[in-house]
Amino acid sequence: MSEQSDISDADEARDASEWDQPHPQMDDAIGTVVVVSVALILLLASAIGILFLWAGQDGATIGGPPAALLAWENEYRELTGMNDIGSLDGSGVVMCVVDSGIDLGHPDLDHIVLLGWKDAINQASEPYDDEGHGTAMAGIIVADGSFEGGARGVELLVAKAIDEEGVGSDQYVSDSVDWCVEEGADIISLSLGGDQGIGSGFFTTDSLEQSVEGALDSGVFVIAAAGNDGEDDDGDVESPGSVEDVICVGGIIRNGGIWSGSSKGDNNGRLWPNPILPRDNPDMKPEVVAPGHEVPVLMATGVGNEAWWGWSSGTSAATAWMSGALALMLEYDPDLQRENSQGRAAIQNVKAMIMENSQMKEGQSEHDDHYGYGHLRVDLIIDSMGEQEIEVSGDHSQARAERTGTISIQSESVLSRATRMPPVSSEKPRA
Repeated sequence: MSEQSDISDADEARDASEWDQPHPQMDDAIGTVVVVSVALILLLASAIGILFLWAGQDGATIGGPPAALLAWENEYRELTGMNDIGSLDGSGVVMCVVDSGIDLGHPDLDHIVLLGWKDAINQASEPYDDEGHGTAMAGIIVADGSFEGGARGVELLVAKAIDEEGVGSDQYVSDSVDWCVEEGADIISLSLGGDQGIGSGFFTTDSLEQSVEGALDSGVFVIAAAGNDGEDDDGDVESPGSVEDVICVGGIIRNGGIWSGSSKGDNNGRLWPNPILPRDNPDMKPEVVAPGHEVPVLMATGVGNEAWWGWSSGTSAATAWMSGALALMLEYDPDLQRENSQGRAAIQNVKAMIMENSQMKEGQSEHDDHYGYGHLRVDLIIDSMGEQEIEVSGDHSQARAERTGTISIQSESVLSRATRMPPVSSEKPRA
């Protein structure tokens, strides 16, 4: 036992002695780890610094919209047939958006060169949007980036007739509609509405309705919002959507059901308070419904937003969706465009196509005061426009106030103050 103990003690002493000796290879390894670690820390710090500098530059965008918004956009594209219209993008069609302006600094709009700009509010010579609603509506039509507008190839006119509070006078909007016509618009998109003029339906005294009638006589398509009073309905759609040949648009949710806020139409005629004759096909109101609930939209700078992308509910959005779809129809059949059409005859022709080719809800067989002739199916409408098969594109599964003499935007609430955001959003870089 004593001998074994002596041997063990000697081994331990030798091991201890060996650990006390220098180990060049181990020292080199530790040094390498330290150097690499310091280098990685410096590289990370540099990358962060560069990222912040880059984020301050115009047009720099970090990340993209939340996956939920992209999924919602694609659900609406599938629902409306937008994913099945091939290479159509609205090219050759002139679209005029009358709203609160446009923020051309948005990364999804940096490809846009406006055909024309009018500021009826402040007479500014350069485009801007101090409310945000106009950017959101224009984006539904022409966005080309993280979001995909319905008619990205249109030539775009923008008139600012809505102020920073989200309202504008009849005269501002009326003047803007006249300007759209003068500038050669094929389509005027009006995501707005207000009270009907006295005599609406017979001989209107309302300046906006008079301008809209003049646009229609010139063969210009006018698309307007039905209104958002569906939960406390006043009995009819807003003006100018109430005008006979205007295409008035209500709102749906992502499963195709009616959005609860979408206004219903009065199609039976009335004597009071505003007399109108009974409305007949294909002019019963609203004519069609389109995406109007939690619709992915672009968000303008400088109006209290913290992201480039959000969502909004209202028949405003539905109007923009229909406007984009109509641009595709006019591209497919240029004879319907203003310079080739026969005034209101082309408009009535298109309204008949909408009546016959929109997708009715289950159990519906005729016009519904809320659901119109059905929800927008641009693929079915275009397919009905000729015997020629349209080119089908590939797989898109990964696609990305109370007022008198005033009108207001037809979103659920003012975009800059109450645009809803999903729980996770992509922050917009600040300088």
